[in-house]
Amino acid sequence: MITWYTIFNYSIISAALMLAILGLWFTAIIPVIDRLSKKFFLAYFAVIMLCSLVSLADMFLYLYVDVTVMIIFGFFESLLLSLPLPMLTAYLLHCCRKVIKRSPVMRIANCFWVAFLLLLISTFFTKYIYYITPNEQFMRGKWFPILIIPMNAIMLLNFVCLIRWRKLLSRKYYFAFITALSPLAVSLLVHIFVDVTALIDISTVLSAISMFGLIMSEQIEQNLRQQQEIARQQASINVLQMRPHFICNTMMSIYYLIPQDAQKAQQVTLDFTTYLRNNFTAIAKPDTIPFEEELAHTKAFLSVEMVRHEGALFVDYDTPHTDFRLPPLTLQPIVENAVIHGVSPDLKALHISIHTKKTDDGSEITVKDTGEGFDTINKDTPHTALENIRQRLHDQCGGSLNISSHKNGGTTVTVFIPE
Repeated sequence: MITWYTIFNYSIISAALMLAILGLWFTAIIPVIDRLSKKFFLAYFAVIMLCSLVSLADMFLYLYVDVTVMIIFGFFESLLLSLPLPMLTAYLLHCCRKVIKRSPVMRIANCFWVAFLLLLISTFFTKYIYYITPNEQFMRGKWFPILIIPMNAIMLLNFVCLIRWRKLLSRKYYFAFITALSPLAVSLLVHIFVDVTALIDISTVLSAISMFGLIMSEQIEQNLRQQQEIARQQASINVLQMRPHFICNTMMSIYYLIPQDAQKAQQVTLDFTTYLRNNFTAIAKPDTIPFEEELAHTKAFLSVEMVRHEGALFVDYDTPHTDFRLPPLTLQPIVENAVIHGVSPDLKALHISIHTKKTDDGSEITVKDTGEGFDTINKDTPHTALENIRQRLHDQCGGSLNISSHKNGGTTVTVFIPE
């Protein structure tokens, strides 16, 4: 006879089955979760799915099978429901960076689970724990609470370890375990007094889903942080790349300049030292810096280059607006790029102008040169340095970089820094 209680149990177990299948699917397709976490959640949801299938089979077939088959169904349903608890213990140990195989906590949890298993096996031979009536009704024996005690003991052990090791977990992982353990603890405690097997099914799978969501969000954040760190390190490598021949040529210029003009050689050495120091310290400055610092670095670089290319390089500064910040090594690589492509014995003297101004919604830097220019549409044109700057501007301050260049017509690079 179908009752409201039967319909409720069908609904609960069906919902648990669907959630377990969804959990398996999400765990299988999401790539950012680590290998051991993926194995844990796959096993966890698989156990819940099998338990739900056994429960549904039990409910559908109880009218068509004998008592022995019903006892077997009840055995496997209870066995599968017990497995997530020691699994949670093992995963908690892993997340707290404990060695699972050597942990006394895992041994204690396994002992409690073995005690539960022995009590469950005894139900085949005694009616003191539970039994199936001839009309196939489940009945609790007077010792039924003893069967639930080992499971509650594992749950209590998990809570104690979680509180004791909470400092070893991130905030999200801590709340993930709290979220997973609490509904199970309440369901198991109530199950000592009232049969709530279906609620244990649904609380187990809901706990797993919520725990999975929290841990997934934590791992996604970690993945994003790693990607940002990789990008930052790559940017640092890009901005710290210095041409070996530039260093060698500068040192040789200073060497030949010393007997001719010792004072100028001193100034060039000071400018070159300033340039090197700014390059080497840029990696330690992941945040934006005042424009004055970047301008000083650029002037140091250009001072060295003007000595090296005396009569072939001229620079004009028009920087009335300096009250803004930008990523380190933004302006200097732009002018360096202009010098690399614009200074040559076969070309006329290169003129570079640097201009800043305040706009309605930010600050603008314009670097113009009189070099040969290049085709900004042609992707084979070598201006990787400018692309690196554009990416760092976007990532660090939401800025932009635009290039306007025509063959035989010079190049203009415009940097915009929003407020």
